[in-house]
Amino acid sequence: MRRHPFCCLLIVVLLTGTAAAQDASPPALADYQAKLETYERVHGAYEEQATIYWDAVADKRRVRNAKRRAHESIVLADYVLTQPPVYSGPPKPVSPLPPPPPVPPKPEIPVLADFLAAASEEWDFLPDLPASDADFKRAYAKAARAAGLSREQIVGVYAFETGGNGTYDSQAGLGRPRPNAHAISPAIGYNQLLSTNTVSLFAESGPRFLAAVSAKAKTLTGDKRAAFERKFASLKRMIAYCRGLPHRWSEYDEIAKHTPKGWGIHAAVLDIDVGPLLQVQKLLDSLQFARAKGYAAPLSAAELELMNLTGDGNGFDMVTMPPALRAQVPTANFFQRQGYERNPVAQRTGVVAALIASIDETMASASRAQGAKDLAAAF
Repeated sequence: MRRHPFCCLLIVVLLTGTAAAQDASPPALADYQAKLETYERVHGAYEEQATIYWDAVADKRRVRNAKRRAHESIVLADYVLTQPPVYSGPPKPVSPLPPPPPVPPKPEIPVLADFLAAASEEWDFLPDLPASDADFKRAYAKAARAAGLSREQIVGVYAFETGGNGTYDSQAGLGRPRPNAHAISPAIGYNQLLSTNTVSLFAESGPRFLAAVSAKAKTLTGDKRAAFERKFASLKRMIAYCRGLPHRWSEYDEIAKHTPKGWGIHAAVLDIDVGPLLQVQKLLDSLQFARAKGYAAPLSAAELELMNLTGDGNGFDMVTMPPALRAQVPTANFFQRQGYERNPVAQRTGVVAALIASIDETMASASRAQGAKDLAAAF
């Protein structure tokens, strides 16, 4: 026998207890059920449209990748040319029933103290922190020059990522002291290096870092040399561990975000010897990616940030896009759905040309801040 929806709701109320039933009257329950059915119908239709849209974005991306591998021209039809659907229906109604038992909260994003504690406990690693942010800027500028990066590139990326006043230990969400501030990601430093980036960079470029850092030992004596050699031994262990992981971003991501070993490895971004190398290598990898794809023109600061922001493949796609296409292709083509919906800049700008213009504008404004001026002076 089929029960009426209201009868089902009444059974739920009775099971939750007399007090709950008194709080949720039959008219309130009936009104809620009607609104919920409307919401589920409208939102369900929206979700179907959104799924079709984002599947098309993924399909077009695969087509472009295949054409690029085959050295075929990419044309306007190889992109989704409409904007993502936006939900404009009724909001999900609030149930008059007592709320269910609270879901255990997600673990908080680790912060500097967590990274440093994990580095000590897991790796016996104590990063050499700079005496001042100016010292770190000088070390970063020196590493950038040696790698062939330009002043415009490193200052522009720094200005965009930190607002022009970030410090070597600025963490996303905590850069500007304010009440109730909390970390929104593990990203740290001048180009906001993620913990997953640190693990992957150690896996892919670790020997290069060790070679660069080892030269410093020859300039030290006594206790300073002994301390440096202990740090160097810890770095070797961390790098060996990262290089022993399966060569997959998902594997690096799991280790970096969810294990004390990964947290401890991320503390290396604070070290005045290693941190600049890590951050410079992230940008250098993007330049080398473009060159390997046959793109010989210098990347502007905004173009380099595109690759830093959306990943090398997506960024390169936008960098090599003719200006006429940039004005027509929606930015959604270069994001996963979840990332796009968390990125107000991508949503607001709408198309690639507007996204690049917004990055340029932000860089120009933030480059006038004192921190950006100090970095430029250190170059």
